[in-house]
Amino acid sequence: MANSKLSAAGLRASISDSIFEVKVLREAGIVEPMRPDKALKIGSTFLRWGASPATGVTTAAIHYPHEMAIVDERGALSWERLHRRSNALAHSFAAMGIGPGDGVGIMCRNHRGFIEATLAAAKLGASALYLNTMFAGPQLVEVTKREGPKALVYDEEFGDLLAGVDDSVKRIVGWCDGAVSDPTLESLIEGGDESDLKPPPDKPKFVILTSGTTGTPKGAQRSSPEGLLPIASLIDNIPFRSRMTMMIAAPLFHSWGFFHFVMSLPTAATMVLRRKFDPEETLKAVEQSRADVLAAVPVMIQRILTLPEETLDKYSLPSLKITSLSGSALPGELAIEWMDRFGDNVYNLYGSTEVAYATVATPEDLRAAPGTAGKPPRGTKICLYDEQGEQVPQGQVGRIFVGNEMAMEGYTGGGGKEMLDGLYSSGDVGHIDENGRLFIDGRDDEMIVSGGENVFPREVEDLLSDHEAVEEVAVIGIEDDEFGQRLKAFVVVRSGFEVSEGDLASHVKANLAAYKTPREVEFLEELPRNATGKVLKRDLRARHEQASA
Repeated sequence: MANSKLSAAGLRASISDSIFEVKVLREAGIVEPMRPDKALKIGSTFLRWGASPATGVTTAAIHYPHEMAIVDERGALSWERLHRRSNALAHSFAAMGIGPGDGVGIMCRNHRGFIEATLAAAKLGASALYLNTMFAGPQLVEVTKREGPKALVYDEEFGDLLAGVDDSVKRIVGWCDGAVSDPTLESLIEGGDESDLKPPPDKPKFVILTSGTTGTPKGAQRSSPEGLLPIASLIDNIPFRSRMTMMIAAPLFHSWGFFHFVMSLPTAATMVLRRKFDPEETLKAVEQSRADVLAAVPVMIQRILTLPEETLDKYSLPSLKITSLSGSALPGELAIEWMDRFGDNVYNLYGSTEVAYATVATPEDLRAAPGTAGKPPRGTKICLYDEQGEQVPQGQVGRIFVGNEMAMEGYTGGGGKEMLDGLYSSGDVGHIDENGRLFIDGRDDEMIVSGGENVFPREVEDLLSDHEAVEEVAVIGIEDDEFGQRLKAFVVVRSGFEVSEGDLASHVKANLAAYKTPREVEFLEELPRNATGKVLKRDLRARHEQASA
């Protein structure tokens, strides 16, 4: 009887999810009436290929063959051309001995080559390994040795970093401005067969590396989802619509940039790509392309907002409906400052490489509770636990655990994140307010115990970042003979302002408990960050230790 009740409950949930999916996807324009022959082709593609990027590009090519898929520094590609070019590349990859389950490393900036290599790998059932474009040579060698890709697609500018990579790894140039010795993606596409491929025996896999802010980057592997619920759940919170134009400024190798590539496929959205981020050029690209979406990490909009006022006044971004942010903490009142200038369009997603997405904060959330991470989308569960593994009451700080269909399958090198009740640890601590909104209080391994009191840097950083003279700030704990640990702040001062260590200490004391006041402040020209804007606190700690030695 119990099993039948569970089965009935599961069936009701499945039906409810299906109704939800259809409703959301119809509102987004993804599911819409079409000619019977197109509907038959699209349905057949989905049945054969499943929810794969290969399905997305194929169906977009069927439905909107002549509309633009990519606009980058090389020009524009229609969906039909992107589909045919990725077919040709997949056939050329296969001729090189790349097949189902093999790894294809991709170390490319934001351009068509990244997209085409990913789609070709998906059509073969290969595993795409996304490599950080800020890797040093030793990191690249270590990761490729651990992950074992059969081929490496790289931009010419990274060629010197490949010296230590095993010679057995085939090398392919993704972007170059002149003659190169290795084959290029363009030459493989030109020499490949554009005909459609047969579905591979297994679903393609994607390996996105963790940020490596606390050590060597790990590979978090995931497969394509079983259905469309994950996409529908996010569209229900972030209003992506069919055939939008997306300016993807966030790095495609990072889970946030990659998410927008994935989202562009079922929505047949145009992807506007630039290889390198420049604050004003990003505004110019949004305005000229009439982009509906700007996908960025918080430090990017922070740098845009620090442009001179006369520069900012040249851009009103009237087409922009969604500024989607993720990848690092959204500090202080940054979202408010952006929305006051460019409209209420900020959507902030909290997640991690391991758990994918956890919560989404809408413009309404960010206006009502600046700094909130928002609420979980449908199909995502969040629980907060104490150190004993017991759930904490509302309002109390606890370790954040997340579960959904898009969580990783495990680290490629073995092992995984800590789990409780089937949920993955996000690595952060936070609390949930009376309206069900999540707030991130800090990393669970960053807690500072000063004089017996627990302090999480995030609260102090948010307060200091709201000071008119502070451009950006990071807080760490350092050893102290009297208190065990004390707080040290690293501060970048806003151009045209002056502020002293005493001024900042007084600002904290006026707003927080005295034990949360940094006992030391060091002023820097800029904070060390990785490619997605996360502050590298290990570098700050090393800087302090070197100065104290």
